[in-house]
Amino acid sequence: MNEAREVGVGDLLWTPPHPEKTKLAVFQAVVEERIGRTFDEYSDFWQWSVENLELFWELVAEYFGVRFHSPADTVLSDHKLPGARWFPGARLNYAEHVIGHAESQGDQAAIIHQDESGQETVLSWSELAEQTRRARLVLKDLGVGEGDRVAGYLPNSVETVIAFLACASLGATWTCSSPDFGSATVVDRFSQVQPKVLIAKLQYSYGGKTFDRSSVLAEIVAAMPSVEAVLLLPSPVEADLGDTPVHDWDEALKAKATVADALEFASLPFEHPLWVLYSSGTTGKPKAIVHGHGGILLEHLKSHSLHLDLGPEDRFFWFTTTGWVMWNVVVGGLLTGSTIVLYDGNPAYPDSRTLWSLAERQKITYFGAGAAFLTACMKEGQRPGDEFDLSSVRSIGSTGSPLSVDAFAWCYDAVKSDAHIASSSGGTDVGGGFIGGVPTRPVRAGQLQGRMLAAAVYSFDDGGNPVVGKVGEMVITKPMPSMPLYFWNDPGDVRYRESYFEYFPGIWRHGDFLEITQDDQCVIHGRSDSTLNRFGIRIGTAEIYRLVESLPEIADSLIVNLEFQDGSYFMPMFVQLRPGASLDDALKGQVRDVIRKNASPRHVPDEIIVVSQIPYTMTGKKMEVPVKKILQGKKTSEVISTDAMRNPEVVGEFESFRDLSQSIKPA
Repeated sequence: MNEAREVGVGDLLWTPPHPEKTKLAVFQAVVEERIGRTFDEYSDFWQWSVENLELFWELVAEYFGVRFHSPADTVLSDHKLPGARWFPGARLNYAEHVIGHAESQGDQAAIIHQDESGQETVLSWSELAEQTRRARLVLKDLGVGEGDRVAGYLPNSVETVIAFLACASLGATWTCSSPDFGSATVVDRFSQVQPKVLIAKLQYSYGGKTFDRSSVLAEIVAAMPSVEAVLLLPSPVEADLGDTPVHDWDEALKAKATVADALEFASLPFEHPLWVLYSSGTTGKPKAIVHGHGGILLEHLKSHSLHLDLGPEDRFFWFTTTGWVMWNVVVGGLLTGSTIVLYDGNPAYPDSRTLWSLAERQKITYFGAGAAFLTACMKEGQRPGDEFDLSSVRSIGSTGSPLSVDAFAWCYDAVKSDAHIASSSGGTDVGGGFIGGVPTRPVRAGQLQGRMLAAAVYSFDDGGNPVVGKVGEMVITKPMPSMPLYFWNDPGDVRYRESYFEYFPGIWRHGDFLEITQDDQCVIHGRSDSTLNRFGIRIGTAEIYRLVESLPEIADSLIVNLEFQDGSYFMPMFVQLRPGASLDDALKGQVRDVIRKNASPRHVPDEIIVVSQIPYTMTGKKMEVPVKKILQGKKTSEVISTDAMRNPEVVGEFESFRDLSQSIKPA
């Protein structure tokens, strides 16, 4: 391993050794031959893809052998946003493209699952196809058909993947929540789509403890009269679900073993709802985001094969729960024939080396995690590459928040010196990414390698003009197949339009600050809706966090800027200290100095306050906006759903600072 070194934004960290062998390069060569043109740089290929959306996606469908039951009338019937229609007239099925790999990879592992205890389950492609067939028959017997909704209250397990695929094969719409979500949070989500069948597990384990969810499940079922039947995964715990019929998952599937019906796939319109995902819901009822079979299929074929460089030889892992879009992304790995690796439990149990041990044991080739996980390992001084055999790992993915320059360098120094580090930006909104890994390009510290093919991503100033070399609003100017079909129960698409298309009419505004560099790399500067605007000068919070959290005493931080009607400001910073550290005047001085010298003297915090933890959503987002609203005097119940939080116990600490923020208003 290399010695740790000082790096700056844009410093070269890795160059692909054989870019011509990547799946992206092979696909690019096919396109070049088809159109009679060559591309000197990836940027040229990207530019062509966004200028020729219809031909690009037609070639993607052709190249990956998409199984259309009926052909499309055209590729794109309308280019406007919102309102674009992809492949009208085409019919297909997402699940068919997953199970199709069983034909060639029957005995190879499709899914490997490991829990906290180290217990391992391996499911071959043939077994995945058979279990999906049985689950499909069970759901069909329960009255599930095309257009119905099936909900899962399930951990990151093999059964969850099977349930989803069975649901998709029928043309029913899948939705899922992690079992650590409370009943109110789950009902806020599921009640919007009114599921006919609920599949659940009554217990889950986390951090070495077992949690009984039987009473929570009873509350969920009682609040949702649409549920006609419940399928329970085996558990020593029982639940009183009233008059709702309850079936044992294992027994139900076992009973279908002798039924001769073959696995069939409903022929569905390209835009038929595949799944419903949800926004974080920390500030109100979550948005129910609907994605279609065809759009997700094409997006995942493109992103997973061309940008993640996945194929049948790979083992694809991303630490996630079923309540985060990354679970859906992991399942998408099956479309490439890759083996997906699932981990259920606390990534820090018994310590934060657990996932690196998993990578060694399961010979993971693509290791993905949130930026917060990688940063935490760095701050602990870990050197996983010295302790574990990570020779199988060729790529490390990061998402959830910007990966700092220091964390980039740490990955190369302490994890794998020859790995492709791919930081990405996307989200629940599109079931994938906008910006991310480009395996044919070098990796530079603190930068995302490029805009993904056919994603017309730009940075706009406040006047709606594209800018390069400056920070602006991240926008998408042209449609993508995986953009939401709609929000459930949103007549006239009112919430949908408000969410993305009001700021720049007809253009998707994502809510991130983006800088596109002169050499076409990308830097995410944090959420634009939590901007620190002081005296007309704006800066993204991610820049502040990168600097402050580089101090060894600071484990985590959160900063908000409060604006008052008299024109004054108050900008407090909350810090979580590492064990043994104390917030004395010297440390406060270091915090202020590192911001003043490296970011902006106007964004030095007015007050630095110690808290036990920084509040996070279940999906790992710092809760800047809810904290800001609490400090501005809003009732906590109006701005935060604690059931949607990873650490709701910390809310009271921020409530106690409400009076402070109201009384201190520096000019």
